[in-house]
Amino acid sequence: MTVGLIAGALTSMAAVPQLLRTLRTRHVRDISVWQPLLLFAGVFLWIVYGFLIDDVPLILANLIPLVCNGWLAVLKFRYRCNDEMPADRATA
Repeated sequence: MTVGLIAGALTSMAAVPQLLRTLRTRHVRDISVWQPLLLFAGVFLWIVYGFLIDDVPLILANLIPLVCNGWLAVLKFRYRCNDEMPADRATA
C-alpha cells in the first residue's frame, strides 16, 4: 500500500515542475502541445473510471495532473508569441 501511495504522489506531481518553469519563464517553445493534451485526456478518463468504480483515491490522485496538464496546454497557446520574438529582445 505504501508503494502505491508513493507512486501515486510522484506521478501526480510530475507536471508541477514544468508548469512552474513555464509560468516563470513564459516560454513554451520546447513543450509539445500534444504531451499535456494527451495526458489531460488520459487523466480525465482515469477520473471518469474512478467515478464509475467509486474509487475516491483514484479520483483524487488524478486531480492534480488534470489541472497541471490542462494549464500547461493553455499556457502553450497563450505564450506561443513569446517564443517568436528575436533572441535579443526576449532577454531584455
